[in-house]
Amino acid sequence: MSVRATVLYDAPGPKARMRNRIYSALVVALSLLLLWWVVSTLGEKGQLEAAKWTPFLEANTWRTYLLPGLVGTLKAAFASILLAIVVGALLGLGRLSPNVFIRGVCAVIVEFFRAIPVLLLIIFSYQVLAVYGLVPPRQLAFTAVVFALTMYNGSVIAEILRSGIKSLPKGQKEAAAALGLSHNQTMWKVLLPQAVAAMLPALIAQAVIALKDSALGYQIGYVEIVRQGIQSSAVNRNYLASLIVVAVVMIIINYALTLLAERIERQLRAGRARRNIFAKVPQMPTQGLDTKDNVNVDWHAAEHVEIKNPAQ
Repeated sequence: MSVRATVLYDAPGPKARMRNRIYSALVVALSLLLLWWVVSTLGEKGQLEAAKWTPFLEANTWRTYLLPGLVGTLKAAFASILLAIVVGALLGLGRLSPNVFIRGVCAVIVEFFRAIPVLLLIIFSYQVLAVYGLVPPRQLAFTAVVFALTMYNGSVIAEILRSGIKSLPKGQKEAAAALGLSHNQTMWKVLLPQAVAAMLPALIAQAVIALKDSALGYQIGYVEIVRQGIQSSAVNRNYLASLIVVAVVMIIINYALTLLAERIERQLRAGRARRNIFAKVPQMPTQGLDTKDNVNVDWHAAEHVEIKNPAQ
């Protein structure tokens, strides 16, 4: 039986494969043992009783607590990511401006808001908006959360945009200048469309971060799913069950966004037109042929005989 070698390391031999199987079996056994201990401990504490979980089978629990919190989370995340894209585009293009003053101001804003923790920014925004009465009281918490998430994620998106444009070949900008295009025309018609297409997966990943960070609004009383889950647990006396259900909901939403990011990345790698990034990418069936990427030069068929001396 022939053994293929990889680029990074040699393929394991029979003894190494046996050790790997033993190690894998030990890890699985220890994981199952740990899972059994956790489940048994929760059962002894009464956390697995049906009374702890049946409230989530009632429509009143979802209608009163979880659904309003989920709507608040999605609303804050959606508004903040849209505004963050706009702010990030302006700051990112400002950092690439030929004007030194504009470039310096945008750099200060980006570095300032990237350095401040999101929670501190939410609390500070809430206090400023409350003291000066800039928004109605009912919209105070929502505005503070959206402002904080917008400025933080906008600063990150600005750096993503700047690095995306900088990573493009210099010949793109030089060719545009040779055609007589101005700096703004080069940015909007040549560089920015290419950079945005390459940044879409990163932008969706930033949307996942904004969705998770919206839970920090709990500190200022914003109605979001974590706060509502804790309130539900106070009523039903099932703190652990409520947090597990909230975690499952957040995992489902984030997983859906991750699938969207992977779909867009496949679409971009397919090299198709950018007009519809959600269109299905046709997948050709495998032809059973090895490519130059997965065929190793040091592998030979079992019947191969190496001849070192041609005279033999």
